[in-house]
Amino acid sequence: MAKQDPDHQISAVRAFNRFYTRKLGVFDQHFMKSPFSLSEGRVLYELAHRKDLAAKEIGIELGLDPGYLSRLIQNFDEKGLITRKPLPSDRRQYQLSLTARGQQAFARLDRSSNDQVAAMLEVLAGGDRRRLVEAMAVIERLLDASRAPAPAILREPRPGDMGWVVQSHGALYAGDYGFDASFEALVAEIAAKFLSSFDASRERCWIADIEGMPVGSVFLVRHSDDVAKLRLLLVDPAGRGQGLGQRLVAECIAFAKASGYRKITLWTQSILLAARKIYQDSGFVLVASEPHRSFGQSLIGETWEREL
Repeated sequence: MAKQDPDHQISAVRAFNRFYTRKLGVFDQHFMKSPFSLSEGRVLYELAHRKDLAAKEIGIELGLDPGYLSRLIQNFDEKGLITRKPLPSDRRQYQLSLTARGQQAFARLDRSSNDQVAAMLEVLAGGDRRRLVEAMAVIERLLDASRAPAPAILREPRPGDMGWVVQSHGALYAGDYGFDASFEALVAEIAAKFLSSFDASRERCWIADIEGMPVGSVFLVRHSDDVAKLRLLLVDPAGRGQGLGQRLVAECIAFAKASGYRKITLWTQSILLAARKIYQDSGFVLVASEPHRSFGQSLIGETWEREL
């Protein structure tokens, strides 16, 4: 899978923006068939959910032009939707609150919004609804720089996770290292073997999850009675920056000790610098290396081991 060029990515984002704004009716003169524009609806939402909000705060958070916001607030005031009182700290600024009429107007708008989204979701199958909501969460998480990243949780695999493991390995290694489809085939073979001959007393798979989305994986499988093998360590870019790779490897080490193994072995490639550092920091030692031609690339395979 070749990396997408920037022009293609820009076009894709713009196409999505056009589709979604059309889907929501953003360009209709009146938002949600209400008397309000989209901007007016957003201001009503903020006032309904936060008490004693200053006009300046709304303008900054919503990115509204001060002149436009001033006219919008004046219109709300004339319609009896809000009350305004000067801030004690700066009497040029106003503290805004919804009146009873304003609360009623927002309630009608809120019901219409809920009904529209419910109708949009109703035509989707249950699995598609879940995927849509998860995809929206990913978009929000990636584009909101001010949002603190949610911590990952480690869990057992669920139905569908093995497909994610195979797809994610194939896509990431093709994009970052130019690996061909034979690598994805190897990952699929490992995942299939784990599912078909899983020994719960001596084998485990952990999936790292952030807000319902898988972002990492690792497997610990039986290599021999005394030796476990660590396989398929992966941290998606969405899960990086919180020491997730180290956590996954630490889980493998702890489980291997509890299961009576005396050693963990793994096979990796010299070009996987981040993974190699995780192994080294976790107490693994490089015991062998050998050049080979695999996955469409000339590589140096490495065997690492850790005594338990």
